[in-house]
Amino acid sequence: MKPMLTALLAATLIAPSAVSYAQPPETAAAAIAFDKHAAQLVDLLAGRIAYADYFDPSFQTAVPEAQFQAITASLIAQYGPPVAVDSATSANGRAGTVMLRFEKGVGTIALEVGAGEGARVTGLRITGFTMAGDSFDRVTSEIAALPGATGFLVAELDGATIRPIAATQPDRQFAIGSTFKLYILDELAAQVAAGQRKWSDVVPLSHFSFSSSATGNWPKDTPVTLQTLANWMISVSDNGATDTLIHLLGRERIEARMRGTGHSDPSRNIPFLTTVEAFALKGDNFAAERTAFVAADDKAQRKLIETNKDRLTLANVDGVSFSGGPRFIHSLEWFASPTDIARAFIDLRARQSDTTMAAMAINNGVGPGAAKGWSYLGYKGGSELGVLSMSLLGQREADGKWVVVTMSWNNPDAAVSTETIAGLVTRLLALAAK
Repeated sequence: MKPMLTALLAATLIAPSAVSYAQPPETAAAAIAFDKHAAQLVDLLAGRIAYADYFDPSFQTAVPEAQFQAITASLIAQYGPPVAVDSATSANGRAGTVMLRFEKGVGTIALEVGAGEGARVTGLRITGFTMAGDSFDRVTSEIAALPGATGFLVAELDGATIRPIAATQPDRQFAIGSTFKLYILDELAAQVAAGQRKWSDVVPLSHFSFSSSATGNWPKDTPVTLQTLANWMISVSDNGATDTLIHLLGRERIEARMRGTGHSDPSRNIPFLTTVEAFALKGDNFAAERTAFVAADDKAQRKLIETNKDRLTLANVDGVSFSGGPRFIHSLEWFASPTDIARAFIDLRARQSDTTMAAMAINNGVGPGAAKGWSYLGYKGGSELGVLSMSLLGQREADGKWVVVTMSWNNPDAAVSTETIAGLVTRLLALAAK
């Protein structure tokens, strides 16, 4: 239910500014620092340069050393050890792109160096990866080897027809985390199309939830537009925006929209829980209610939620419960198969709403490098301990065809790796672009 991380390494990366043809001395010095740090990447990832010597304190705060080392290990496990820097280019002497060759392919890295003498790296992010001799069969075998349960679908869309290109367990139900928010966006777009609402309508921010990256600590009833709520909900997976929209649009109407898309097992998501309801029921403060909820049918579950609506609030969410391992991901979550997600994208595109498509494209989930070959790329991901889901809707530049790339990974016994699924989905996307 947390926002999906959209890059394998992230910190305070700033985009390069325009080219400066006459470089002052300080810019020339920065360029030397950029080239130096770019050349050190192989040694850094191989552990021959100390993390604290390479990165600025701002980066160390954003990405602690233990996290960086875990990400590095995951990269090497997938792509082999780093071999050489193929090229390093900078438009302004401080920020630029490094092509770093690994044993199994080439990574595109956005690198930024701070100002001043002895400057260290303030931003490092992998924005794309090209595998040597990659194939759908190769990615499929790697996905199959992951612990837990996995499913994915790469398919072309021809109107409402789904034409699979590659898939594993595309019809199996998986916990999908915040990917369920696509159904809320679909219902909002449908109500706008029907003339019942406008994107510019101003409504109060009425409901708050756990892990809200945009609306956290905002005053209750802050006026916001529906378009703003939609953008927050999709681009940063804000849970406060999500719950406000569920209460505004109507739980039952969202359920009907989900059924209308062709969801293969809609009862798994009925009643359609708000994020705070799900968080509360997963926590230890509602153990008895959770047991009753999981054992009940849809009607009884809806009654339990209604009866406890004044208790299932953010104030009663037991956040401590979420510091351990995965919690009830097979019984208390939001569920969809890869094919169901493809159907949701079909319905969203059928709205013919520029605002809806723009909301999905704010954060494309994979970075600018991986977007090569796509004229449009929309995204929604979802995550909690033991659950990861990444889903993209793209229009291929080569032929204008629409394509869905979606993958879900569940493991009730342990957390699953964001870096691993991001790498696999990025590779599927690159193959689909061809």
